[in-house]
Amino acid sequence: MSRLTLRTRLTVLYGALLLAAGTVLLALTYVLVGRRSGVKILATKTGPIDGTDPLDAYYSAADLPDKLRETALHDLLTQGGIALIVVTAVGVAFSWLLAGRALHPLHRITDTARRIAAAPAADRGLHERIALPGPRDEVKELADMFDAMIERLDRSFDGQRRFVANASHELRTPLTLGRAVLEYAAHRTATTPEVRQLTDMLLDINARHERLINGLLLLARSENELVDQAPVDLADIVEHTVSQAEPDGITVGAETAEAVTLGDAVLLERLVQNLVENGIRHNTKPDGWVRVACRALPNGLVELTVTNTGPVVPRYEVPGLFEPFRRYGTERVSHDRGAGLGLSIVRAVARAHGGEVTAEPRDGGGLAVRVTLPRFAPSI
Repeated sequence: MSRLTLRTRLTVLYGALLLAAGTVLLALTYVLVGRRSGVKILATKTGPIDGTDPLDAYYSAADLPDKLRETALHDLLTQGGIALIVVTAVGVAFSWLLAGRALHPLHRITDTARRIAAAPAADRGLHERIALPGPRDEVKELADMFDAMIERLDRSFDGQRRFVANASHELRTPLTLGRAVLEYAAHRTATTPEVRQLTDMLLDINARHERLINGLLLLARSENELVDQAPVDLADIVEHTVSQAEPDGITVGAETAEAVTLGDAVLLERLVQNLVENGIRHNTKPDGWVRVACRALPNGLVELTVTNTGPVVPRYEVPGLFEPFRRYGTERVSHDRGAGLGLSIVRAVARAHGGEVTAEPRDGGGLAVRVTLPRFAPSI
């Protein structure tokens, strides 16, 4: 019974109650008819009985032969049982219709919640409202409370997104000016070696801050609704990214096949760049490698995989790598290890395009990251 829908359970309950009530009523009628001595039946004789009119001649049930009484009670059970079955069937049908009508507002709430939950990003779809009409009953109060909760979440996500974007824009200006001043000081001929070393260190710190701000901007942008979308072949992006990569002794290879998706080419290029740079940056083996592949899948998706050698990553640590500013291990906090936004940006971009990203640790060390996106099928 627990696997049945609520509508089915209500229908079964109403039908069982109706059947039970009809059965009790039929049983009581059977007992009362069988025991009541005042029940009279018209005589079957055609002539007068004791000088009376045949229409006025009656016998009590107790005076009738046992066989005739049993026949009357049998007919009562038979006809009453048939009537009970018919009434129960009609009652079950009406119960099904009434239960569906009563549960219609709950279906509306469920459909809205399902669309919000199925959104590619956490804040996508929060603009939807149930707006349930009708009298103010328990179901409408539930729908109104759900709308109020979604509205608060929508305002919270929107405020957080605008804060990150505005703060990132405000921070870029002083960093750009600081870099210009440091570059000017570093190129002066009268600069001492100590000052030049200090200037180079400050430039490196400034570059890290710029990468952090650019990552925050890209993360905020990727979590917004995509407006300009066009067919993009991941094979072109992979080949371009691999050709522009700086492997630093790491072998970077590509295996591409046509994999066309619909989306923002700049964001998708950044997704591939982040995965390739992440594979190179965290590659600790002297003979390490990074392999990039893309292809179209028969299930209506395109697949991008980036596999690299590197340190052994426990499986339980993998989900945390996609969180902003999260790094695995203390060896990943040096000055050239990035801001910790690479994989979180990859996940945000993938979800903004209706896709998903997963990662699996390799037995010999490193990660195998898999991105799936909807395949673009041009209409004929």
